Amino acid sequence: MTDVMRAVVYDRVGERPRVTEVAVPDCPVGGAVVRVEATGVCRSDWHAWRGHDPVPLPMIPGHEFAGVITEIGAGVTRFAPGDRVTAPFVNGCGRCEWCRSGDAQVCPDQTQPGFTRNGSFAEYVAVTAADTNLVRLPDTVGADAAAALGCRFATAFRAVTTHGRVRAGDAVAVFGCGGVGLSAVMVAAALGARVTAVDVSDAALDRARGLGAVRTVRAPGASGRGRRTMPAWRPP
Repeated sequence: MTDVMRAVVYDRVGERPRVTEVAVPDCPVGGAVVRVEATGVCRSDWHAWRGHDPVPLPMIPGHEFAGVITEIGAGVTRFAPGDRVTAPFVNGCGRCEWCRSGDAQVCPDQTQPGFTRNGSFAEYVAVTAADTNLVRLPDTVGADAAAALGCRFATAFRAVTTHGRVRAGDAVAVFGCGGVGLSAVMVAAALGARVTAVDVSDAALDRARGLGAVRTVRAPGASGRGRRTMPAWRPP
């Protein structure tokens, strides 16, 4: 593997990011280096770039990615070079009680690519605690789809399944059909729920219908005026 790679970097808050050559990340002990095949752009990347979520600078942004492992660190047992993987945007330490109980997203020693360390707007990205954080991808899931799983889709999945405890036949309303909202529509519909999507955008509602929503409601916009695409819906 080469010692340098191309990456998108910004050195100051709000400064136009630049494509440059930087060193390929070292492989962490217990971690892995992944060759990035696809990476998403999240609103959180914008917040960090604008200084709303302070990050160490310079920074390579990006936390939604999928790719192929090129190197593993000492102690990794569940993965090997050549495996296709993705990872959640929160990387737990893999050792604490929260990680051991499956709640790595609240690990007090978590790291986050693109926020606490360099991210996936690059040819390679490092992942800490690989056995905890990496997720092996089946051949049927492409890199572009997989890149969305670790952030918006994982957030929606936990909300719908763990907190909402949605089951077949439930009535579910999703307010706001952006990345997380549309993912929630997909998850709830896949579970057999009757999903109503609410948004101010007709385009977002059209997309929600295509992903499984059986009803849509056009909410009022900033002007206070809006129109429903269907009669007001009430749970049966």
